Amino acid sequence: MTDFDPIPWQPLPAPSIESNHRLATASLWDVGASGPEDVIVTDDGAAIVGTDDGSILRVTESTVEHIADVGGRPLGLEWYGDDIIVCNAFAGLQLVSLSGTVTTRAAEFEGSPLMLTNNAAVASDGTIYFSDSSTRWDLHEYVTDLLEGQSTGRVFRLTGDRLEVVVDGLQFANGVTLDADEGSLFIAETGKYRIHRHWLVGDAAGSTELFIDNLPGYPDNLTFDGETLWVACASPRQAVPDFIAPRPWMRSVAHRLPQAIKPKAVRHGMVFGYDTDGHVVHDLQDPSGTIAITTSARHVDGRLFVGQLEDPAIAVLAL
Repeated sequence: MTDFDPIPWQPLPAPSIESNHRLATASLWDVGASGPEDVIVTDDGAAIVGTDDGSILRVTESTVEHIADVGGRPLGLEWYGDDIIVCNAFAGLQLVSLSGTVTTRAAEFEGSPLMLTNNAAVASDGTIYFSDSSTRWDLHEYVTDLLEGQSTGRVFRLTGDRLEVVVDGLQFANGVTLDADEGSLFIAETGKYRIHRHWLVGDAAGSTELFIDNLPGYPDNLTFDGETLWVACASPRQAVPDFIAPRPWMRSVAHRLPQAIKPKAVRHGMVFGYDTDGHVVHDLQDPSGTIAITTSARHVDGRLFVGQLEDPAIAVLAL
């Protein structure tokens, strides 16, 4: 059993943002199961999602088709040619065909199982980058990992059958996505409200720099559409977690609280788009909570497809 061992850190004051209802105007596509956490899009405009019952589904505005059952909990999805890369929180990195065949690409590293496989990016040469959020806590205890503050999250590179760590020391490593020319990798560090940029080529290859610091929410999955880095935030920042962050004894008390009163996500949908200089170019919110615990955003052909961690629908917004 893992002992709770909180690490103190001092967050910056949360930035103030003005609420809006732009995300609330999106259409909702029912997927027939809860938790379509990530979305990829087919050539004919259908959505493919993974839900918390282990299903991979093809969804349109009026239909739902079952593709595969991967077991565990599918989180991040990416195309891998005509197949789908699935980040399964409990089963590692999987490859799923549209005919329903499921194979495992990576489930352990140096003899230890991957604890929380989360999000992926696929390069044009077939190299797969993906995050493993924690070496201490699985998805059932993701709030515990955020509350503890240990920086054990990693990003891996899978080339053929060779698995190697690209970046480590992250407090809940989450979204990963490549830039337009695949020269760098954007990485969300959920527990510290920030996004890094890791360089893969050029003079800076192998180095990591801070790209966006002090976000107004908890960044989850990332996507890049060639111009805009899309950042879905699962929840706005909250005063109590920020206040207790530098006070381990308070976090130990919070950890022992009943589940019903522990800190949890606020139902306020948040999706931001940033240019490659880190400036906000899209600010889409739903403070009503109709679209909430927003975990992914993917821009395809003028529409933004937004995943949700718990609700049984994706949001589709015309931009």
